[in-house]
Amino acid sequence: MSRETEPRRRGEQRRGEELRRHILFVAKDVFLQSGFERASMDVVAQRAGTSKRSLYAHFESKDKLFRAVMDLVRELYLGRLRTPEAYAEDPVEAVTRFCGRFLQLMSWESQVRTARLIIAEAERLPGISGAYFDATFATTYERLAGYVAQRYAMDPADSAAFAEGLLGRAVLPKLMRTLLGVEEAVKDMPEEERLAEDVDLDAIRRLVTAALPG
Repeated sequence: MSRETEPRRRGEQRRGEELRRHILFVAKDVFLQSGFERASMDVVAQRAGTSKRSLYAHFESKDKLFRAVMDLVRELYLGRLRTPEAYAEDPVEAVTRFCGRFLQLMSWESQVRTARLIIAEAERLPGISGAYFDATFATTYERLAGYVAQRYAMDPADSAAFAEGLLGRAVLPKLMRTLLGVEEAVKDMPEEERLAEDVDLDAIRRLVTAALPG
């Protein structure tokens, strides 16, 4: 069996939801490597080891495939981020590490390239760019605001303002430098065990300590 037919054979052994999810992971890499315009369904099918007919049976167009890939990105991101209480019992440390994890994830090369791709397609696909913002930024604000509101009995408006202000100071400056290529993105998968190596937690902790009530 030739090397060219081996990936297709493996792909055709997958069925249903397993094949659909496999296609999404392959398509994610293709979109990130080539951009939306240059990415082709032919390449996705070839790399996924399946036929174009099977690919179109799951995704009727490149637009629909792209939207599904963005849903996958959202799912993966939120699963890696978790919520503040998952990081520590002490609220200062919980908020510090939550903010640090957010910055670590958003500074990851794969995520930076995804954000750049979304920005490039924002005018053509505003619904997708809005969904990406909701997943990566709005949901992060909401998780932090909900935690602070519960721990410090803040009303919703105050906790929302707190979350947006703190994340703006702790995360956005470095994130913008990374998006613009002023600073290098993190190359490897951002494991939580390396959080203190990838992010200046002391600087974030000082901001958190100053911002939290009491």
